[in-house]
Amino acid sequence: LAERCAGGMAAAGVAVGLGGSDFSDLREIKKQLLSVAERSRERGLQHSGKWASELAFALDPLPLSELPPPPALTEEDARDLDAYTLAKSYFDLKEYDRAAYFLRGCKSQKAYFLYMYSRYLSGEKKKDDETVDSLGPLEKGQVKNEALRELRVELSKKHKARELDGFGLYLYGVVLRKLDLVKEAIDVFVEAAHVLPLHWGAWLELCNLITDKEMLKFLSLPDTWMKEFFLAHIYTELQLIEEALQKYQSLIDAGFSKSTYIISQIAVAYHNIRDIDKALSIFNELRKQDPYRIENMDTFSNLLYVRSMKPELSYLAHNLCEIDKYRVETCCVIGNYYSLRSQHEKAALYFQRALKLNPRYLGAWTLMGHEYMEMKNTSAAIQAYRHAIEVNKRDYRAWYGLGQTYEILKMPFYCLYYYRRAHQLRPNDSRMLVALGECYEKLNQLVEAKKCYWRAYAVGDVEKMALVKLAKLHEQLNESEQAAQCYIKYIQDIYSCGEIVEHLEVSTAFRYLAQYYFKCKLWDEASACAQKCCAFNDTREEGKALLRQILQLRNQGETSSTDIAAPFFLPASLSANNTPTRRVSPLNLSSVTP
Repeated sequence: LAERCAGGMAAAGVAVGLGGSDFSDLREIKKQLLSVAERSRERGLQHSGKWASELAFALDPLPLSELPPPPALTEEDARDLDAYTLAKSYFDLKEYDRAAYFLRGCKSQKAYFLYMYSRYLSGEKKKDDETVDSLGPLEKGQVKNEALRELRVELSKKHKARELDGFGLYLYGVVLRKLDLVKEAIDVFVEAAHVLPLHWGAWLELCNLITDKEMLKFLSLPDTWMKEFFLAHIYTELQLIEEALQKYQSLIDAGFSKSTYIISQIAVAYHNIRDIDKALSIFNELRKQDPYRIENMDTFSNLLYVRSMKPELSYLAHNLCEIDKYRVETCCVIGNYYSLRSQHEKAALYFQRALKLNPRYLGAWTLMGHEYMEMKNTSAAIQAYRHAIEVNKRDYRAWYGLGQTYEILKMPFYCLYYYRRAHQLRPNDSRMLVALGECYEKLNQLVEAKKCYWRAYAVGDVEKMALVKLAKLHEQLNESEQAAQCYIKYIQDIYSCGEIVEHLEVSTAFRYLAQYYFKCKLWDEASACAQKCCAFNDTREEGKALLRQILQLRNQGETSSTDIAAPFFLPASLSANNTPTRRVSPLNLSSVTP
């Protein structure tokens, strides 16, 4: 069971945190990290220990004289030592009820935490087993952790009596969050971060509860170097990628350049802004430094999937299978591999396997939703996306996926709601804006649709479709000049990026412009566009017909209109000033060779 917590300093007299965001004394930071790692392991927080150990490993080793001493034992620790040692061995073997039984009545902070944590994990394990066994990963079961209410009552008494240390506060916060008492949980996690500024678990839980930058402003956080790691992480989660990358760069400059945690976070940040080449190169570098690493490899496989890199994805899947085939990340990588090969049933099977291993694993829910969409099973897709949102409300892919499923079901109002949520999470993602525009179009809110398409073009249209959709909208509204302008911009965009054009819409654009120039009696421009139409199968006949008409009119002595004074082969930007009566400048086709 993955607890996502990193250790902190216990209340018993060990100095915690350097003042402010000061990284000048890296030796002191290393001592604190080593101490934290040990204390985390004592409390059964393996992931905590791992996080602190990885960060400590990135710093220079300490001489023997400077190594942190083992934590001092109190009278209570000594009294509980036998019970604690026995219970900890059971805990490590995942016998949580047995561990809790032998820890009853223990008074020391460490033993009490392990007692409560064993009870919490026992309830979680039973809940997960019941979810998997009786319902299958797609059923919306009302299975709950029965231990939570009792734990809350006991921990709140201790909290009021101010008897909880940083670890206890962390656990109390987790219990509150599981009971959906979000506001109370945030307050407790902030308190835990103040009591133990080095406790990464409390920071990480806070990350999961903060939904926007405004919430972040109102939090009273301790002024410690750990806050820099927290801010970098939350910026990545909130899609504030530029700020996140600045923070990570400053951490690297401060002395954490060897940290695989920071390198992986930077790769994830580039993945989030779809800078695929940069993200791939960082992940490849990370694999060289840490070849047996499994965390974040599902994100790496998403990038390979997007680039359709079958051999690399196949190699990654086989490699992770050899390391540990029953890890959720491994199952997701294999699922992506089968999805790329269009074996969607097999892919869904592996995502289900990932969810049997960890029902709270966000990536698998979203990816499984995508697979059900491919298999045209919309109700299962909706279920999967809803689960993903329950796990993390900030997962824009799940909101976007729900929008797509309701689009298939022809329910545009639902569709609009989900696309709006996706757009709020990714305001500069053109795909969300285009989807929103299409939705408004279906609801006949054409002004809103136009705004969406224009904004999609302005933020950098990934799929190069916004201008075409905008042009067609102008066509619908009989705004021929604006439509022509959009088609001109679209053609210039397509050819300026040097792509091999498979866009059907290029022929549509040329056909519209040929007809537009024909109506304007600009025979040269019209015939040039008509000739371009002849290069495409779907517009060839129309192009030829238009060329015959132009030839006929010329033979009859019709002269070309002189409304547009600029020469035909000038780029639009240069000829725009010479168009007193029409804003649409003739299109420069000299560089356009489909």
